Amino acid sequence: MCSKLWLAGAFVATGVLSASMLLAADRAPDVPPVVVEEIVAKVNGDIITRGELERQRAMLQARFEQQGLIGDRLQETLNKAVADGLRDKIDSLLLVQKGKELDINVDADVNRRIAEIQAESKIADPEKFHEWVHQQTGQSFEDMKQQFHDSLITQRVIGEEVYRNVVIPRPELEDYYNKHKSEFVRQEVVSLREILISIGDGSPAKVAAAEKKAKDIAERARKGGEKFTDLARQYSDAPTAAQDGELGSFKKGEVAPAIESVVFAHDKGYVTDPIRTPAGFEIYRVEEHYKAGQETFDEAQQEIQGKLAEQRIQPKVREYLTGLRQDAFIEIKPGYTDSGAAPNKDTTWRDALQLKPETTTKAAVENERHWKKFMKVIPYGRTGVKDNGGAAPTVAPVPNTPVQNADGSSPK
Repeated sequence: MCSKLWLAGAFVATGVLSASMLLAADRAPDVPPVVVEEIVAKVNGDIITRGELERQRAMLQARFEQQGLIGDRLQETLNKAVADGLRDKIDSLLLVQKGKELDINVDADVNRRIAEIQAESKIADPEKFHEWVHQQTGQSFEDMKQQFHDSLITQRVIGEEVYRNVVIPRPELEDYYNKHKSEFVRQEVVSLREILISIGDGSPAKVAAAEKKAKDIAERARKGGEKFTDLARQYSDAPTAAQDGELGSFKKGEVAPAIESVVFAHDKGYVTDPIRTPAGFEIYRVEEHYKAGQETFDEAQQEIQGKLAEQRIQPKVREYLTGLRQDAFIEIKPGYTDSGAAPNKDTTWRDALQLKPETTTKAAVENERHWKKFMKVIPYGRTGVKDNGGAAPTVAPVPNTPVQNADGSSPK
């Protein structure tokens, strides 16, 4: 369920080259070109196409329908979201470009997220999983992976460039806590890590070998000489191995009874015996165990920080994106509107096919070149190619001797 919503909610622009210019080159001058894909905006060399905006609209509509919207309410919500479609695409491109400039790498996070989705799908075969992704999202696996990548980049850029600059004084955090204590009465929660030892095809020999291996690893984890996170990375067959076995936090009723009865009965740091599951033998470590009751301010501080920061972050994000627009090269085709446009920013569309080249004469070019040399704007010799030869020979100055006529008299 969550993987479907995550997939449906990712809207990140991907560049697609227009083939219209290539087709037009082979057609007769009086035959209009066939447009395969229309470019509607250019952002620092990247492009946004009409097809992308149409796909974005279809995905938005699917998401709103999943939320139960119908009729006029659906259309009203969809139209409002679509009105900001180009703005969101430009925002995404600018943030991804900024992420590259900041050298942000999210490859490990992308791979971890894909592993989580694959685990939820219960499809081990890569080709079948890729087919499943296409069936669920209507896009290729590669496009989905690129969307995750770009989405994580944008989150990191906003976090580093905007969120970290939002500082809320401790007295304000404490004041919120004291006025909203009822919001911080928690249920009992455990945070877990896991190591899964797979039983393979389930044959008796594989099961026995897996159980023996799991008992050995559990014993090593309890002795404390090796970190549970290291053992998870090295031995676990679960997708969570890439993230040190981290499973997350759970309330009662959210894990299988056989697991719940063990992990909720122990405190932080406890390592379970291997527990048999359909996939194999699971070893769990209790990372945190919060008892039910009132959270202290220190326990609630991070959540309060997030709540208050969210209230003031959106205007700052918009301000940051406006600044990126001011410094960017952006062209937008007539008929399309960037609802987040920077004030007084020229985004006029300039169609390269309609630009007329300037003309001049050979004499004018030669005269211009001679003048630049005279003014020492460009050096003598070849232009446009690096001159790797030695320095030009020194020419002795010509004496300023007065010119005389043949008979020795001065000219008049």
